[in-house]
Amino acid sequence: MPARSVVTARQERLGAELRKLRERAGLTGREAARAAGIAETKVSATEAGRVGVSAERVRHLASQYACDDAALVDALAAMATERGRGWWEEYRGWVPSGYLDLAELEHHAVCLTNFESIYIPGLLQTDEHLRAIFASAVPKLSEEELEMRVRFRLRRQGLPVPYLAVIHEAALRIRAADREVARNQLLHILEQSELPHVTVRVVPFDVDGFAGIGAPLLYAGGLVPQLDTVLLDTPHGSAFLDAEAQLRRYRAIIRKLEAAALGSVESSELIHRLVQSM
Repeated sequence: MPARSVVTARQERLGAELRKLRERAGLTGREAARAAGIAETKVSATEAGRVGVSAERVRHLASQYACDDAALVDALAAMATERGRGWWEEYRGWVPSGYLDLAELEHHAVCLTNFESIYIPGLLQTDEHLRAIFASAVPKLSEEELEMRVRFRLRRQGLPVPYLAVIHEAALRIRAADREVARNQLLHILEQSELPHVTVRVVPFDVDGFAGIGAPLLYAGGLVPQLDTVLLDTPHGSAFLDAEAQLRRYRAIIRKLEAAALGSVESSELIHRLVQSM
């Protein structure tokens, strides 16, 4: 297969997982290439995501690496068979590449858990709300850039997978625009929370013992737990985490978040009260 001109985070992840299997088997790149009957450069390019790999090759490599985790091998083979351009590729060059990687991550996830302490989760934002957010961007976006980002974020919404949004009360009270936009945003969250696959839970101001969990995060479940991914939103861009120790840590953090949050019914009641106070 020819080398890719652009390597996505998901393509890098597949290569990284194959590298993990090789390293656990105690094989060097040269030894793996010899065992698989391919060039060493092909092994390194595959592990870097620079070239594609067939499902058959994935299974062959897993066999050479003595991986007996059938579910993991099946999941990796499924990743290898992903072909074609996702809808997000239409926006390449118009929005930051991290946005595209996020959309691809969400598209392939089997479940999503999102925590936000200052912002309304992107999958729950209204058109008015996100226009206000992008209008305040520094440096200022052109009208065309703003419009493309709005369209892109709205297109990310409506995913059918189970989605848990844990939102701090602060995010619900911050007004990105005026009172009417804020009120409509809260009503939209209530509307979305009625969908069977969407759960909204609020961490109230008056909860005790809630500290040290300020960074927004997205936990995307993979086909198997080893392929879960954590996405952190940082001032310098998005950070994708997938090391086993990191996943364990953020699973524990999510459990703490859920313990601190109100139940879904109580959360809806709190949001209703906020709407009525406007």
